Amino acid sequence: MARRSGIVPPKTATEFTFKTLSCLAASAAILLGAFTSFAGKRPAPSILAAETTELEMQVLLDRADFSPGEIDGIGGENSSKALAAFQAQRGLVPGSRNRAVVLHALAAAAVVEPIVSYTITTEDAAGPFSEKIPKNMIEMSKLSHLYYTSVLQELSERFHSAPALLNRLNPSTGFTAGEHIRVPNVARSEREALGPQRARSGMVKVVVSKKASVLRVYDGKGQVIFFAPVTSGSVHFPLPFGNWKVTEILRNPTYDYNPDLFWDPNPASAKATIAAGPNNPVGVVWIGISDPHYGIHGTPDPGEIGYSQSDGCVRLTNWDASRLAGLVTKGTPVVFEK
Repeated sequence: MARRSGIVPPKTATEFTFKTLSCLAASAAILLGAFTSFAGKRPAPSILAAETTELEMQVLLDRADFSPGEIDGIGGENSSKALAAFQAQRGLVPGSRNRAVVLHALAAAAVVEPIVSYTITTEDAAGPFSEKIPKNMIEMSKLSHLYYTSVLQELSERFHSAPALLNRLNPSTGFTAGEHIRVPNVARSEREALGPQRARSGMVKVVVSKKASVLRVYDGKGQVIFFAPVTSGSVHFPLPFGNWKVTEILRNPTYDYNPDLFWDPNPASAKATIAAGPNNPVGVVWIGISDPHYGIHGTPDPGEIGYSQSDGCVRLTNWDASRLAGLVTKGTPVVFEK
């Protein structure tokens, strides 16, 4: 099970106090910016085949803003749902995995290599890193910042990947500065990237489906422009079905732990403020809604998205939460449906 928390709307963009929301807040990681170290002259060997491989399909879906969640090269429910949603949106035959058809639907001008070379920089390896993140909230509150725990965790988040995938792709790598590693090609050109201006050309709407464990963003024409797996609600803190609106979009928040708001609190626990950082329980993105007890945010455990429960809130991978934060604004409609 993931961590539980109590949250209320934050007072400012840099300080937020969570006092009335009881929801799972196992989230955090930073979606890092531009990939400045790609070795463009040294492309990794292609793994493309006549039929699209699982890894390639996950990369293509991620680039098309139909997120498969954590890219692992193995597949599963999250990837299947993203592919089905993409095919439905593009009018493709269900189940079709033909590479040419998918690339055509993506309006790709050229073959997209699913795996590319990346050179680990001195900055990547310099940290700082947190040697260990305590699970106990009181112990966690003693840390001045919740950094990544390793270069591997940092790069896994940057390339939307399971750490196990990066290890498989780079079996003899120590993940040190100067090493050339193979990573999923999630970097997109400016033309491919989904921009807030395009999304807001018509009012967007966010719809979270509890049963399907997915989130969709619709543009003003009713077209899906973003899709991602989510984890939402639980027996003790069910998702509040109905119509809501975005009230705030905050990045790099702190987290105020209040044991009184837990359904199973530890009587020995006390209130505590958790510092910001990639491994903060609420992450670097918090999207509050008009129901003061709930919000949408990321997680430091991306492999759990779509498969575990949340105590009320809607959780996405941190990179998907960051994408979503770039698409919505105050007043954006949010629908929680069964």
